[in-house]
Amino acid sequence: MADQKPQVSEFIRQAEAQVLEHLADEAFGVSELAAALHMSRSNLLRKIRKDAGLSASQFIRRIRLDQSLEMLREGNLTISEISYQVGFGSTSYFIKCFREQYGYPPGEASKTGKLQPSPAPQGVFKPQWKLVLGALVLMAGLILVFYLKAPREPGVTLEKSIAVLPFKNLSSDSSNAYFVNGLMESTLNNLQKIEDLRVISRTSVEQYRNTDKSIPEIAGELDVNYFVEGSGQKVGNQVLLHIQLIEVSGDRPIWSEQYNREVGDIFALQNEVARKIADAIKANVTPDELQQIQKKPTENLVAYDYYLRGVARISERTAEGLEASIPLFKKAIEEDPEFALAYANTAVAYFFMDQDKREKQYTEELNHYADNALLYDSRSDVGLIAKALYYMQIQDYRLALPYLEKALEYNPNSSSAINILADYYARIIPNTSKYLEYALKGIRLDKAPGDSISRSYTYLHLSNALVQSGFVDEALTYIEKSLAYNPQNPYSPLLNIYIRYAKHQDLERMSGMLLREWQKDTTRLDILQELAKSYYFRRDFDSAYIYYDKFVRARESGGLDIYPQEDIKIGLVYQKQGLQQQAEELYQSYDRYCERDASIYKSASTAVKYAREGRYDAAIAQLQAFSREDNIQYWMLLFMELDPHMEPLQSHPDYPGVIRAIQDRFWENHRVLRTKLQEQGLL
Repeated sequence: MADQKPQVSEFIRQAEAQVLEHLADEAFGVSELAAALHMSRSNLLRKIRKDAGLSASQFIRRIRLDQSLEMLREGNLTISEISYQVGFGSTSYFIKCFREQYGYPPGEASKTGKLQPSPAPQGVFKPQWKLVLGALVLMAGLILVFYLKAPREPGVTLEKSIAVLPFKNLSSDSSNAYFVNGLMESTLNNLQKIEDLRVISRTSVEQYRNTDKSIPEIAGELDVNYFVEGSGQKVGNQVLLHIQLIEVSGDRPIWSEQYNREVGDIFALQNEVARKIADAIKANVTPDELQQIQKKPTENLVAYDYYLRGVARISERTAEGLEASIPLFKKAIEEDPEFALAYANTAVAYFFMDQDKREKQYTEELNHYADNALLYDSRSDVGLIAKALYYMQIQDYRLALPYLEKALEYNPNSSSAINILADYYARIIPNTSKYLEYALKGIRLDKAPGDSISRSYTYLHLSNALVQSGFVDEALTYIEKSLAYNPQNPYSPLLNIYIRYAKHQDLERMSGMLLREWQKDTTRLDILQELAKSYYFRRDFDSAYIYYDKFVRARESGGLDIYPQEDIKIGLVYQKQGLQQQAEELYQSYDRYCERDASIYKSASTAVKYAREGRYDAAIAQLQAFSREDNIQYWMLLFMELDPHMEPLQSHPDYPGVIRAIQDRFWENHRVLRTKLQEQGLL
């Protein structure tokens, strides 16, 4: 017996090989494994359960975790790097799974004497384990049973993260689906008001409405520890609801209840469900949060019915759905003229109907309904967001900010407020640290829908936020994910080129990559001017002129007012070609840009202008002012000193000190930001 080896089926060997081949691919799950093995999903689940004694998702996760243990013991990579290399999209979820699997955190995996690989399920062995004595097989099986069935260790506190899955409509009348969906929506909204919880957004859970995925599989994708499942029906004046709270680690309900209430008791029912769920996972609910949860949206059930129908239509996220939702919300308002949520959602619908139009048609309606929403409920997060959207529509951005911040105060899990704030600090009032903070918060609440295009843009957005704050390696991880999900994403390749420049700082390589990218689509003026600029930084003014001239001609012929901040660079290139008049026109354009620049980069832009004019002391003074700015983009450190306009300043006695001051301030802010984000569990 001692010489016998564990029997490993050929099927398990093939399945394990496929997982290892796709180890770093977060999206490689049960369906992908079934496709790779050329078999149906149901056959795969049955075969793995029979041969390995595990579910398919457990089988995949076990292989990933065992590989991570080997990497951790080698000690060459960080926990974050390893988590992504073994296919975990979230470091925090990786740490959670690792601790549950091995009984200690991954940070202890390099300590000798304590750690052993996980007990292998039947038939799943790493190559180096093939010499294990057959007598240990039974022990491994016994240990496996312990791991699978043992209760959570005393003292281990799970993060209070929760997803409310779409409720199932059990009504024979399918037209009642909106009512059951409304029960789910209300449960979600009530839980979102509790700051001690992390509640996944509605759009993220909607993708699982008709899924056949298991709870552990969904938990891995959403990175949560608890689920709310429900089913219900409306029969006449009665509401029948079955609801349960599931703890993922044990895949078991920890609270379950059935309700049979009259429709008139619907608000009390919704409040009771939220309180019992919070109690079951020991969430801290403040008196103020409890008051918000207990607030009735309306006393008029007819109005509430119209409102739920409107929510169902606006949630379709289509032009037809938006248009159809407005009369339903207005009927709700006719029934209850003080129905704040109906006003707020009407305003939001008007905003999105105008969103892609150059000439806005509904600005007054947007303002009117947002104001009424806040008149009847000044603490409505949807009403506050609606008012912020009004100010953004009229481009009075600074007035929008306090409404967004207040909305997040009243609803700490509002993915809408968080995502708008991320865009606000990325595009409108640039602030790299806030941009990154909100982007990270957003991705924890608003998990990308299942389609690869949406996931690609989500990771693109986060990668951009990371690199702007100097987190280059993390940005590289997410831009690779973005490209993997959608290689045709038009923006990810460009950001990828710049992140790789930040990593290697090879200008020649960057020029080559930009040229190849532009040749794929020569109408892309954004890539064209970046290509020209790369030659400009290399002092290859002849090549820079070829591409800048194409850019300028296209800009003029299209009547486009884009990239005015680049005109001083283009001017120098034209000047080098002897085109003095065109150069002067470009310099004057840049001067006008500096005059109207209200951003934190104004002093840096003005320093370049003064350097060109030979006003070196004034340029240094502007750089000194810039050295006191916070939250600047990392690109400033990478490219400022490469600018040919800055060359004359390099002989100024104060130049080295001011450049060092800019760099030191950036990296100190980077250090503080990293600590803050790690303390918040965001990084």
